[in-house]
Amino acid sequence: MCAALTAEQLIVIERSPYKQDFPLLANNPNLTFLDSAATAQRPADVLDAERRFYETMNANPLRGLYRLSTEATQSIANARAHIARFIGALDDAGNPENDAIVFTRNASEALNLLARTVPEVVRLGPGDEVVISIMEHHSNLIPWQQVCAATGAKLVYLRLEDFSIPAAELEAKIGPHTKIVSVTHVSNVLGVQNNVAAIAARAHEVGALCIVDGAQSVPHIAVDVRSLGCDFLAFSAHKLGGPMGIGVLWGKPELLEAMPPFLVGGEMIDSVTETDAVWSQVPQKFEAGTQDAAGSFATDAALTYLEKHGMEALEERERLLASYLCEQLQTREYITIVGPSEPHRHVGAVAFDVRNIHPHDVASILDMSDVCIRAGHHCAQPLLSYLGWHSTCRASVAFYNDKADIDRLMEGLDTVWGIFNGR
Repeated sequence: MCAALTAEQLIVIERSPYKQDFPLLANNPNLTFLDSAATAQRPADVLDAERRFYETMNANPLRGLYRLSTEATQSIANARAHIARFIGALDDAGNPENDAIVFTRNASEALNLLARTVPEVVRLGPGDEVVISIMEHHSNLIPWQQVCAATGAKLVYLRLEDFSIPAAELEAKIGPHTKIVSVTHVSNVLGVQNNVAAIAARAHEVGALCIVDGAQSVPHIAVDVRSLGCDFLAFSAHKLGGPMGIGVLWGKPELLEAMPPFLVGGEMIDSVTETDAVWSQVPQKFEAGTQDAAGSFATDAALTYLEKHGMEALEERERLLASYLCEQLQTREYITIVGPSEPHRHVGAVAFDVRNIHPHDVASILDMSDVCIRAGHHCAQPLLSYLGWHSTCRASVAFYNDKADIDRLMEGLDTVWGIFNGR
C-alpha cells in the first residue's frame, strides 16, 4: 500500500483552479476526463490562437512576399524558437536552436522519419543492432521492426525488472554491434520514467545514437535535451494542450544535416532541374508541402499557457493527483495496479485491472456516468504480453483534474463491480 496523502496535500487537489480555462471541461461540469495520456484538453488560449491565425494572417507561409505571408512565416519561426527554449535546445551561447526543430504531423511521424533516415547515416546493415525497450508504444516499435527486416539488422529488446529497465540490462544489451537506441522517456502504460541520461550515455559509449520518444514526458515534466544527452527527441502538441496534427522532432543539428529527406516535394528544395534536385536547408528539408502554420501558432500558445502557470507547479500537482489515484485504487480489493505500486513512480498514467471484468466493459459502464478512461492494449501489445495481460484499464491525470474526478472514478468502479457481482 502507498502512503496516504496528508491533509495539506489533499487540500491542494481538492478543486481545480484550471478547469475554467478549458471550454470543454467548463461547459461540462459533470464530465470526468481521465484520458489525458491519449490527448489533453485544450485551453481557450489555444483555441483562440488557432482562430486568430486564420482571421488575421491566413496565408501560405514561405511562399509570399506580401505582409500576410511574411507574418505567417514569422509565426512559424517564433514557434520554433519557443519550442527550442521549452525543451532546452540551446546552443553554447544560450540561444535557441530554431533550425533543430522540425514540424511533423505527430510524434509517430517524427519517429517514422527517424527510422527511415537515421539508418542511412549510421549505415545500418546485417550484423548491426537496434535496441528498444519492451515498453515502447507501437509508434516506436513497428518502424524499427520494419527497418531491421529491410536491412538485416537485429532488433534487441531491453527487458524490465520491477517495471523499470535495470542498469545491468543496459550493459548487457547495448554493445559493440548497437547502432541505434530508441526508447520512451515515460511509458504510456506503466507511467514509469526511464533514466534516459543513463541510456544515452551507454549508447554513446558504444558509438550508437540515442532517440527518445517524449510524447508522454514533455507534457508532464520539465525536459532538457542537453541534460538528457540524447540525439533526437520526438513529441506531439496535442498531448500538451496544443492542436492535433502537429508533432515536433528535435535533433542535433549536425545529424539533421547528414540525414536525407523523408518526404519530397514543394518547399523542401533549393533548386530543381529535369534530372536532379538540391535540398533546402534544415529544417525545411524535412517539411515538404504546406505546413500547418495555424497549428504551430496554437502550439506556441499552448507552451505560453503552461509556462504562465509554471511547469514545476503543474508537475507537482500531477504528482499529487497520481498519488491519490494510486492510493484510492489500492483501497479496492478487486483492483490490481498493472505497474509500480509506489505512486512517485507514476508520471500521470496508471494502468489497472478490475478482477474478472473486461476493460472494455469497465470503460463502457463508466462512460454512462461521464467518466472517461482508456481500455485496451494502449498501442503497447508486446509490453502487455510480456507482463501477462491482454488488455487493461488506464486512468491518466493532468493538472486540470482534481480530487473529485478521482472520487467519481472510484464511485463508478464500485458500480461496475456491483453490476457484475450482484451488489
